[in-house]
Amino acid sequence: MLGAVQLGLLAACVVLFVPMGMAGWHLSRNKMLFFSGLLFITLAVGVHLTPYFPSVSDFVTSVSSIAVVDDRDSCISLLHEIAWEVKPTGVFDPLKNYTVNFSKYWEWKGSNSVAYCEFQKLGKPDVMDLLNGSWVMVAGDSQARFFTLLLLSLVLDSEHMESVKGNLFKRHSNYQAVVDKIGMKLDFIWAPYTTNLTDLVIEFKQNRNYPDVLVMGTGLWDMLHITNASDYGDSLRLLRSSIASLLPISPEFGTDGPVTGSVSVRSPHLFWLGMPTLVNSMLNTEEKRVKMTNLRLVAYNRELEKNMLLQQDGGPFQLLDIGSLSWNCGIRCTDDGMHYDGAVYEAAVHILLNALLIKSHQKL
Repeated sequence: MLGAVQLGLLAACVVLFVPMGMAGWHLSRNKMLFFSGLLFITLAVGVHLTPYFPSVSDFVTSVSSIAVVDDRDSCISLLHEIAWEVKPTGVFDPLKNYTVNFSKYWEWKGSNSVAYCEFQKLGKPDVMDLLNGSWVMVAGDSQARFFTLLLLSLVLDSEHMESVKGNLFKRHSNYQAVVDKIGMKLDFIWAPYTTNLTDLVIEFKQNRNYPDVLVMGTGLWDMLHITNASDYGDSLRLLRSSIASLLPISPEFGTDGPVTGSVSVRSPHLFWLGMPTLVNSMLNTEEKRVKMTNLRLVAYNRELEKNMLLQQDGGPFQLLDIGSLSWNCGIRCTDDGMHYDGAVYEAAVHILLNALLIKSHQKL
């Protein structure tokens, strides 16, 4: 029911505007000017009265919120709209690695929708400002190592990067870097199987401490050593259940029951590092060529979709689609059919950074 204040305001509007409208109708000159003025006054009064009508205020607010969310979501969906230019270098040396004979350049496509989102390749000062005071963790296999290397190259100088390359790529080992200048910590965790990732998430929950940005990805080792897509799907389901404990309680994130024991109402930014395009004929061992087929890759990616780990499927992780990035860069961007040129992982890093800008409502 309308309250006394609302009824009084409504009556005032009737008393004020109905006589004006009736008088205006009989004016023979400047009718258009009169009604333009009347419309302006009506709109002005309506704006000032809106706060007194909660339902109207709530509606306006909700419409504004939906517009913001839609813009944000649409930009997130366009982050992988990237065009590649791969061409021979000036000096072609067949004795060197295949990829070094070609230069690679990428940029976001020039469509109107992409231009509206204002994606950008961030320079070192901007990256340092964005990641200031953050704890970033990358967990996974060799793909995750290359991703970590390219991320560190945006916050460290060339002198420090030389030592990083040697330490980061020690076989089957973890790595940690601290950038004192901006108070940033980065951890690489060697976690080739999904069960390793689940154990890591359980450890977060026990310690009640977790990173601000968490990048995860598995699948290649599972394809080579286990070769069972269904088992891979089961492990993804367990990971999804475990990761729910790091997220705020939300009816939008489907679970078998209520989420209990959340570490914090603030959740980490979660990213999933997708598997690359596999060029079977270029894989460097017979075992890989037999087991790591494109048919099996499709089956593994189907399990990822079916178990709803990715946000596009209703899950918690934003995809960093190494598969599409490597496919579009092409076979001239890989030497072994599995690991790709740094430009592919660089593009993935900038997709992550722009996603962080969007999610945190920041602009540089």
